[in-house]
Amino acid sequence: MKTLIWVLFVVLAGLWTGLVAITGQLTEWLLGAVASGQASDLAGAVGQWPVPAWLGLWVDTAWLQAVQAATADMLQWLGQWLPGAGSLMAWITPLLWTGWLLVLLTMLVLAGLGHWLVGRFAGTSAGPRLPA
Repeated sequence: MKTLIWVLFVVLAGLWTGLVAITGQLTEWLLGAVASGQASDLAGAVGQWPVPAWLGLWVDTAWLQAVQAATADMLQWLGQWLPGAGSLMAWITPLLWTGWLLVLLTMLVLAGLGHWLVGRFAGTSAGPRLPA
């Protein structure tokens, strides 16, 4: 059981690290696009993407078109209000990795607590020990 706790910790820590790394890269890309003015081009492209036919079976196409329009409007708004968006990465990246560290430390404490609890209570359910 202790091994399972630590394997789960390693898997979750790896997934968490990957999520934070991908989020950092996507944020850097988006802020770079906003800073360079490519966001307005991207907003126009997002508004023209066709809705896949298979998605129309699951979700209302009018709602998807409204989401596309809202995304295009948001990207145009970001392009107007954040001309220096590239410099935001100077504090967003350390903030992301600080949050990563806090969550990872919390997971480590929980895994250690689970290890300790399993060790403490695993022997009590085995029954009484006979003297040798």
